[in-house]
Amino acid sequence: MSNDPNPDQGWYYNTRTHQVEHLERSRGIDLLGPYPDEATARRALDIAKERTKRADAADAAWNDD
Repeated sequence: MSNDPNPDQGWYYNTRTHQVEHLERSRGIDLLGPYPDEATARRALDIAKERTKRADAADAAWNDD
């Protein structure tokens, strides 16, 4: 965990530990976020899947042109 004296106030989801982190955070490579609140951070994997699905659909539509 970082000991930043001025941590960012966002909430993060740790993909390694599957825990939500706030203020003191693990390595950036393990984190998704920031999110505005704890509940949203807990949905991080679902949000990432939804975004990937939309991006894949946009890519497919672009390739069809």
